[in-house]
Amino acid sequence: MAWLSGASTKTTHINTRNLFCLDKSSSPSSVTLGILSFETARTMSRLVHLYRSLSSEEFSELCEGALKSQGVAFLNSSDERFLLSLACAEKLEELNRAVNAVTRLGRKCTDASLNRFDQTYAEMCLGVRDFGKLEYASKSVEKLVEKMDKYVKATSNLHAALESLTELEISEGKIKKWKQNLGPKQANKANTDYFDEKIAYQRKQVKHYRDVSLWNQTFDQSVGLMTRVITIIYARICLLFGQYVSDLPRPSKITKPTSQRMRVHPDTNFMHFTSKSGPIAKSSQKFGTIRIAKSGPLPKSEDKVIGKRIPLDVVKNKKVMQLATESTVGGAGLALRYANIIIYAERYLYAPTCINDEARGYLYELLPENLKTTVRGKLWGHWCTRAHEGSGGSHSLAEGWREALEEMMSWLAPVAHDTVKWQQERYLEKQRFDAKPTVMLFQTLHFADLEKTEVAIVEVLVGLSCIYRYENKRLGGRPSGDGCR
Repeated sequence: MAWLSGASTKTTHINTRNLFCLDKSSSPSSVTLGILSFETARTMSRLVHLYRSLSSEEFSELCEGALKSQGVAFLNSSDERFLLSLACAEKLEELNRAVNAVTRLGRKCTDASLNRFDQTYAEMCLGVRDFGKLEYASKSVEKLVEKMDKYVKATSNLHAALESLTELEISEGKIKKWKQNLGPKQANKANTDYFDEKIAYQRKQVKHYRDVSLWNQTFDQSVGLMTRVITIIYARICLLFGQYVSDLPRPSKITKPTSQRMRVHPDTNFMHFTSKSGPIAKSSQKFGTIRIAKSGPLPKSEDKVIGKRIPLDVVKNKKVMQLATESTVGGAGLALRYANIIIYAERYLYAPTCINDEARGYLYELLPENLKTTVRGKLWGHWCTRAHEGSGGSHSLAEGWREALEEMMSWLAPVAHDTVKWQQERYLEKQRFDAKPTVMLFQTLHFADLEKTEVAIVEVLVGLSCIYRYENKRLGGRPSGDGCR
């Protein structure tokens, strides 16, 4: 922030009303967005979704739902304060992406305050500029968000209409070539009236959507609308998550309604944290430090958990995904792979028919080499023990494994499904205007303890093998006692 050291002290006296109240008459020469309306619509859509995800109802659902998930507590962390700081970091990262897009668009504005919105936002983050007078969920703010939502929908319709028109124009060109290859008499007999009417109607639709969408909005109007909502969103994040993230400025001019004075557990002293015991015991800690200096990467000597509070420096210098250390599933680059293994195992566990050798082989090949070795060793020891004890009680053993696996899957499978869903939602967000992510990164396997997760996967696969052995034997098949899979 060295480049702002001089600017921050010189510009704090500037009237912030210029930022929050855009005067249309002040930018008569501002050009329209045109083709950039689609990028603008995606940014607006992201802001609308982010704004709505910060309502009291959504925040309460986050605290009472995702934070109390068994899988998250067992594999990631049971420290709700730490999980909320991760959620805040992800919200701020999403907001920063929107700010970067708005800043690029702002450079084409004629309004000077919009040209340097990145400075204004940086000053808000440093706490040297107030948040204005607009309050979250007020009528004026709701109108702004609703207006943005309408622009997003109209621009999405324009995009679809242009795609349809492109296809029709390609067909139109083919029809013209076809007519040229016909004789004059045959060409006159060819009836393309319906097609001509259809393409004419489509062109009218495109013109209509250009008029009502962001296509014909000026840079000043569009950027001015987004900067106001960005400011409101940032103030709301500070209000909701300020107690979980150090260094977040407190919005001095925003009142806090009684319904919003909420904590996850008001009577809990978060300075003293005791881990919950999960089904898989582990004494070692799974997270490296999350206190990151402004000057650069973390020194090696600080690779320990420090208070489990994420400073604002984390959001400035690192993406949320980069907070996962090597002792986590995400840090090892195995989150999606392990999620798929768990989902396949869940599918086989509840399959109405017996698991065949091909399915078992496919699941086994998904494992990294270290887990293959662990599974082989555990199965070999298990079958050797069973051979000495005799084959009696196979049915009760299989049923016992099934009950144990069903209980384990009740908390393991949701985290795996959320991991896949998080990836899918981020992909759709790049492809669609109306993508609405519903899963946060802390709900996935990304921050899951690597050792605990691998122990759970091994237990699941050994249990499935026991069930398979009994089912196959009961149906008269090969007992599959090779101990390798």
